Amino acid sequence: MIIESIESFLRGPVMVVRVRTDDGLEGIGQAAPYEAGSTAHVLHALVAPFFLGRDPWDVEVLVDACLRQTYKFPSSFILRAIGGVDTALWDLLGKATGQPVYKLLGGRARDTVPMYASSMIRSISPGDEADRMQRLVTELGFRAVKIRIGEAMGRDVDAAPGRTEEIIPRIRAVLGDGVDISADANGGFSPARAIRVGRLLEEQGYFHFEEPVAFPDVEQMIRVATALDIPVSGGEQDTSIPQFQRLIASGAVDIIQPDVGYLGGVSRVRKVAVLAEAAGIPCTPHCANDSMLQVFSLHLSAALPACTQYQEWSIEHTAWSEGIYEPMLHVVDGNVALPTAPGWGVELVPGFVRDAEHAISKS
Repeated sequence: MIIESIESFLRGPVMVVRVRTDDGLEGIGQAAPYEAGSTAHVLHALVAPFFLGRDPWDVEVLVDACLRQTYKFPSSFILRAIGGVDTALWDLLGKATGQPVYKLLGGRARDTVPMYASSMIRSISPGDEADRMQRLVTELGFRAVKIRIGEAMGRDVDAAPGRTEEIIPRIRAVLGDGVDISADANGGFSPARAIRVGRLLEEQGYFHFEEPVAFPDVEQMIRVATALDIPVSGGEQDTSIPQFQRLIASGAVDIIQPDVGYLGGVSRVRKVAVLAEAAGIPCTPHCANDSMLQVFSLHLSAALPACTQYQEWSIEHTAWSEGIYEPMLHVVDGNVALPTAPGWGVELVPGFVRDAEHAISKS
């Protein structure tokens, strides 16, 4: 069995990848959303040649070889393209063995995965955010939520004047003590302000504080994490395994959050989860939209021992992610049940394949 073709299907900000072998097997995956056209170009120009004509069972070896041999072009786009192929290969291997991917990753550690309702917007008022979170808790049974504070990479500029200090206690007052609440600053604060905000989060009994300062500055992360009792989380933007090792070993984070799409696929996220397990800290894969990335993160979270906490579930519904795959995942009583079909347990919608911009690389 060798990899015979690698196809891309481009629609709006999303690129789906399909891999086929010479014996007729196929698997589907997806790259991280946005700038999908650039990712598709990199996929066919730089990444596909390292996989074509090779054994799909060598997926981790091939991912590593591709990264080493494209070392002169280190970039998010290389990793996004690799992630598309990697996730398609894991689906193919699951179908080849008749097993869900989580079985190949180590087994089924749980039948359902608890999720936290993750807000992705800052334009919403504190009152409206509290109201919609309360509806989600009531209607879908979420026992944990996450809100946005500060402004992404904002250097202490809030999304609206005083919003951070207003929304933190408002959400707690509305949801009460029975819901775990977290807050994400997306690198928006200086260390000094991050510590002040972190202490407010502690006073309100929040669950964790995500990316309090700019993500590349490990020393600032250490300063904040050392000063606070609330767990500090981060890692979603990082693309280097050694950087994850530094974050974990230095105590810069108490929860590590690799992203399947940004880091280069399931093979590499699994390595980060093993680092977290060895260090005794939780791993919560970052998942910021309702595309197939939710499916990949679900399988990882079902199998890996370090993924013990609530996992991320975006509550924002994006039109571009509709009609790509089926069946869609659903939250019931705050949990998502595991697929039981081979591979990822989902298939592409025929209309998406028909309408998407198509390109193919062959061996």
